[in-house]
Amino acid sequence: MPHNGCPHMCSFCNQNKITGQAYQPTPLDVEQTLDKAASDLGERTKNAEIAFFGGSFTAIDRTYMLSLLDATKKFRDKFCGIRISTRPDYIDKEILDILKSYGVTSIELGAQSMSDDVLLANDRGHSAESVFKSSELIKSYGFSLGLQMMTGLYKSDIQKDLYTAETFVKINPDTVRIYPTVIMKDTKLAELYLNGEYTPYSLEKSVNLCSKLIELFEKNNIKIIRLGLHYSDSLVNNSYGDNYHPAFKELCENKLFYDKFIEKAKDFPDLNEIKTVVVNSKSLSKFLGQKRSNVNKLNELGYNFSVCFDDTLQKYELYLK
Repeated sequence: MPHNGCPHMCSFCNQNKITGQAYQPTPLDVEQTLDKAASDLGERTKNAEIAFFGGSFTAIDRTYMLSLLDATKKFRDKFCGIRISTRPDYIDKEILDILKSYGVTSIELGAQSMSDDVLLANDRGHSAESVFKSSELIKSYGFSLGLQMMTGLYKSDIQKDLYTAETFVKINPDTVRIYPTVIMKDTKLAELYLNGEYTPYSLEKSVNLCSKLIELFEKNNIKIIRLGLHYSDSLVNNSYGDNYHPAFKELCENKLFYDKFIEKAKDFPDLNEIKTVVVNSKSLSKFLGQKRSNVNKLNELGYNFSVCFDDTLQKYELYLK
């Protein structure tokens, strides 16, 4: 539902070009999509959610919103729940009562930052306090809470981004999404970039930061359900800069393992003492890095080792011996 219901045009937002579409779904579209999904997925629908994204679901025309939810009725017992995305300042008891009655199970809030100066500079139209209040209310109703943050926004920096993530941990959502800022054409952010008033993070800087965020959220049992924007030709063709990467999460996971190796290697006075790296077998590719980039860099530093597996380890754990 590209941009529908959004009362503000945020500095970074051009949903039509991010998604490559402007069409707003009808109730019939919802029914046909879910009918096809149920047919294609079969029993796997029990692990799939119905989701409404791209706009601020609770801020759209109320009649339209209810018509979309009505269209899900005959499919609700086939799927595990309904997920919606909305703004922190469009949550109250009335809307939560409605969502509960229609079978909505998960609510994600586009918080983006927990620094009021960053929110103001990017024309968000809400405060950090709105995020706190809405999150508390959503959790009190028994919904699964998701929070979305953006890194590298105009007027933000590494410390402010870390503050946002650490504040998310205090709120304790069930899930988070992390979106490194991509400069879309025909936005205020694009103007600031072209005028030299805004400098985006480099890809390397984004990877360094987000690798730390992965560890922070994992340590606090908060599930990261998205890291980086979904690829689309429209996104690539309508953005500036070179800080977008279609496999961004993988780059961050590679960096996380590289940094963990370097940190643990400090316990060995002689680098030749390190004979083996132990990881979970499912994490092998994450440790090796894209095109064995981690292994190649470590070999260049003088480390030579074999890799073995211990599947009792968590996915981001490793030890050296």
